Amino acid sequence: MKRALPVLVLSIAGLIPVWRYTPAAPEPAVAEPAPTPSVSTAPGSTTRVVTGPTIDTEKGPVRVEVTLDGDRITAVRMLQQPDHPQTTAAVPVLIEETLQAQSADVDTVSGATVTSDGYRESLQAALDAQGS
Repeated sequence: MKRALPVLVLSIAGLIPVWRYTPAAPEPAVAEPAPTPSVSTAPGSTTRVVTGPTIDTEKGPVRVEVTLDGDRITAVRMLQQPDHPQTTAAVPVLIEETLQAQSADVDTVSGATVTSDGYRESLQAALDAQGS
C-alpha cells in the first residue's frame, strides 16, 4: 500500500503532458503553378543542364537538375530534397539507377517511395524539356 500512492501520483504526472498535447493544425496547401523546366547550354557545346520543376511531396519539395551530353545523361543532382534520413540514403541510389538506365524509368527505393516518385516526376519533366 505504501507503494501504491507514489505509483499513482507518478502515473498521473506522466499522463498530464499526454492529455495536454494538441497537434499543430496542418498548414493549408497553396497550389502554385509549377515552374517550367529551364535549359541552359554552353555556347559551342552539346552539353546541356536542365532543371526540372519543383515537385511538392508529402515529405517536402523535390527538384532535379540533369546534365546531358547530346542525348546521354552524364550527371544528376538533387537541388531540393526532403530533410529525411531515408531520402538522404535514397538519393545516391536514384542517381546511380538514372545513370545506368539513361532515363527516368528507375525503381522506387524502399523506404523512400514518396521521394522516389517526386524524383522521377521532376526528372521526366526535365528530360521532356531538353528536347524543346
